Amino acid sequence: MGIQIKNNTQKLIIIIWVVFMSVTRKVKPSAAGFSRRPLSILVSLALMPALPLAAEEVATSQLDQVVVEGDWLGTPSKETVKTYTGARNVVDSEELHERGALNLEDALRQVPGIQVLDETGTGILPNIGVRGLNPLRSERVQMMVDGYPIAIGPYTNVGVSLFPVTLPSLEAVDVVRGGAAVHYGPNNVGGVLNLITKPIPNEMEQTLRERLLIAEDTGHVLTDTYYRVGGFVTDDLGLQFQANLLKGNGFRDHSDTEVQNYILDVDYFADEINEFKAQLQYYDVTADLPGALSPTAYEANRNQSQRPFDAYDADMWRATLTWIHTPSDDVEFQWRNFAHRADRTFFYGQNLAGGNWADPDATATNVNDTPRIFHVYGTEPRISKQLGNHTVMLGGRYVREEVEFDINRLTLTTGDYNDKLRDWDFATNAYAAYVSDTISLLDDRLTLTPGVRYEEVRTDYRDENSGALSDNHTSAWLPGLTVGLQATDEVFLFANAQRSLVPVQTAQVIREGEVANETAWNYELGARWQPYDNLQTTATLFRIDYQDQIQFNKAQNLYENLGETRQQGIELESRWSPIVDVDLGLGYTYLQSEQLSGEFNGRDLPNAPSHHVSADAVYRTGLWTASATALYASSSFSDAANTVDEDSMGSVGELPSYTLVNTRLGRDISLGNDMTLNVGMGVNNLLDDDAYFRGADVSPVGRVPMPGRTYVLEGELSF
Repeated sequence: MGIQIKNNTQKLIIIIWVVFMSVTRKVKPSAAGFSRRPLSILVSLALMPALPLAAEEVATSQLDQVVVEGDWLGTPSKETVKTYTGARNVVDSEELHERGALNLEDALRQVPGIQVLDETGTGILPNIGVRGLNPLRSERVQMMVDGYPIAIGPYTNVGVSLFPVTLPSLEAVDVVRGGAAVHYGPNNVGGVLNLITKPIPNEMEQTLRERLLIAEDTGHVLTDTYYRVGGFVTDDLGLQFQANLLKGNGFRDHSDTEVQNYILDVDYFADEINEFKAQLQYYDVTADLPGALSPTAYEANRNQSQRPFDAYDADMWRATLTWIHTPSDDVEFQWRNFAHRADRTFFYGQNLAGGNWADPDATATNVNDTPRIFHVYGTEPRISKQLGNHTVMLGGRYVREEVEFDINRLTLTTGDYNDKLRDWDFATNAYAAYVSDTISLLDDRLTLTPGVRYEEVRTDYRDENSGALSDNHTSAWLPGLTVGLQATDEVFLFANAQRSLVPVQTAQVIREGEVANETAWNYELGARWQPYDNLQTTATLFRIDYQDQIQFNKAQNLYENLGETRQQGIELESRWSPIVDVDLGLGYTYLQSEQLSGEFNGRDLPNAPSHHVSADAVYRTGLWTASATALYASSSFSDAANTVDEDSMGSVGELPSYTLVNTRLGRDISLGNDMTLNVGMGVNNLLDDDAYFRGADVSPVGRVPMPGRTYVLEGELSF
């Protein structure tokens, strides 16, 4: 006797559950490559007709979404940016998916003040910097997904050495460079980068996308397969499942890459005043890393690899749960909880026969592997209450981090494997509390928001081999003030000043060097002017006064305390639609960075180009859309000493300017029965500029090429 499925709710729940349980079972690659089972499941499901909802279900699924007033940033949109009291940009779905970006990093290049150094072309290890702060491993910006921190260690491992995000799963990116430090911390000196995943649609929807990235120089192909199914299956319950599979090679030799990303979303309205949102994610990546090249090897063939043993293997389980309680229009309570279990390992060759261990020209004598296992839990309740012309927000957070930090070594000449060469454990307890009061004056045209955040972080360290113990404890009061004034209907003025904190990192503890907890004051003064509906302009003056800024010295393999530093400058951007079907954008950032103490007093900060110019154009005609983006970044230095001449290893030397141009042409095709196919083709780095930067992480010495000319072919079916 068969089982009778009585309604579409049961059907959708069963589909999502079966798919999620099937594809999250980790299947080892076969000799022929990646397991075909997850891909076949996605294709077969995508070809199924959409589950029809009963007429009454369709009508009742048109739910008004709760506006989360308890979130300081609110719902990211172009409109909310216009009256935000700081520098802010929202990169929307069109800009992410219809401008030909290779990955998230590529999509962010147009934002003023943002510097991107693309290491792999696959998006697995982003290098994103803000206003002259070090972009390597995106360690100077608070990165979040749907408001939750995603750093592998939110307090003590803020560098993004595991990035559980793939571009197709994103709906928008909220880039907040100022004014958010009181409400989101720590590590917010460069601001907040909030990645917004695709929301659950009101009605049942499915999307299937296939994308090919083809490197011109090597002919390497990376396939990017994405599937999504979801909708509100009852009046109160929304479900969504997303799967994204990447397989193939990056643009260089020794760059084989496999990524699996699965996300299950649930949104449940218990009643009119209580909503529960949950997300469960599994992310897995294995990749060969081509690493840095010596200058001689780079000039001979920039796509080769001199690091045959470098590789990367990581996976993460993430879970979030949010309770939103709105007993009245003037009160909202949120209780946000998050946890993840992550396991990431870098493999890298090392030369111990003399000279720099990472010299690309040297022959490796051993291969190290560095497993890191993280268990992280966090809870954050916060409440927002309106009292007359005051809106008070009060919140607190507790985060627990447990880290197993090991290093193992294989000696190539003998085959000996030294297990637990280093065996260190870290345990961190972090507490935060914050309060702010938004005061509305002059018929709500003027808002003043004073606030303060308190952070206390204690990290205990134990060397399991020697029994050595130590701890690091820090606490800090971090005040802030934001001001916004709607001066006229066309002009909005803003200003803010806030203090930020970056605690000592575990990676700094294990190497020699003078390190300390970093603090900084951030200041902004800006104006947005919209004289016409089709023209808007923004200008922002910014300044960052840093104390104890820490930088890694690649040549000496230690961390340096640069002491006091300053970054200041201006960001300009403008958007104009001269006619209905044409959009034009232009941005410019001038940055002045300076070390104010120590041996290199008066010199620039590393990886901090003074000029950043971006432009984009979009033209629509009928069902066709054509777009082009361009970016120019001026030259910069790669070390604190501002060394101009490059050494033979490529560890120091001036970094040249570069220009990147991307183009895309796409068309929508209606297939009937509410099915739409979008096809597109594009060329990234159209001019084939040979941009590069200096090495990062396990390959710190040499030149790292950024992707050359790449062709993009894609098709997306929505129904």
